Amino acid sequence: MNKKIGFIGGGNMGSAIIGGIISSDCADASNILVYDKNAEAISRLNKIYGIKPDCTLLEVCQADILFLAVKPNIIYSVINDIKGTINKDAVIISIAAGQSIEKLSKAFDIPDLKLVRVMPNTPALVGEGMSAVSLNGIMQTEENKENVSDVIKILKSFGKAEIIPEKLMDTVTGVSGSSPAYIFMLIEAMADAAVLGGMPRNQAYTFAAQSVLGSAKMVLELPNHPGELKDMVCSPGGTTIEAVKVLENDGFRSSIMNAIDACIKKSKSL
Repeated sequence: MNKKIGFIGGGNMGSAIIGGIISSDCADASNILVYDKNAEAISRLNKIYGIKPDCTLLEVCQADILFLAVKPNIIYSVINDIKGTINKDAVIISIAAGQSIEKLSKAFDIPDLKLVRVMPNTPALVGEGMSAVSLNGIMQTEENKENVSDVIKILKSFGKAEIIPEKLMDTVTGVSGSSPAYIFMLIEAMADAAVLGGMPRNQAYTFAAQSVLGSAKMVLELPNHPGELKDMVCSPGGTTIEAVKVLENDGFRSSIMNAIDACIKKSKSL
């Protein structure tokens, strides 16, 4: 891709996206422009990825694709600062959680604004992110098909990406945006049990984490339903079905569903 890609914000998520773009050869480091008030963040990105270390906010705002990689509590002050200087043909991508396309559009107050709302998650840091993508009306037109393709290409450089109706963004928060925390808790609990069984802590984390990684890969790459994959492990009268019985008795599935439901409700209330 030979377009200029700008970032306002060079924190964890911005860094993950930049890393994905460069490592996948989606774009060259010379075409990535970053502005962050934190000089250390820019210095780190320059050392790791070779991006230009001294971009001005005005220079970044002239990019063809502009990521607003800032927290929700400051995004509107950022928009207020930049709305008079952005490239009029630019595609604007917001990754601020809970901020609707309607609210963002009102803040920009720019006719024919090309706006995309994205919710990535933290596994983007290791190239295995899941990004939900919602488009405003302008971006859904035939003339912007190439722009949409460019956005998806960038997001797929650090994981998977799917276009969804914006009304599902709160559901995305529960099932992918926040869910790494649930999985980390699962891995920690699995490792604790292994330590209880006599395994060294570091080895326990490796066994638990690799099992989660491999299981997820099976769900994504095999045609079998997750329930069928579970049944494949459960031999008659065996160890696995004994463990599954305990999980069922302790409300494993319902606790996961209740947690995600609570997360979705909280997201809707923000």
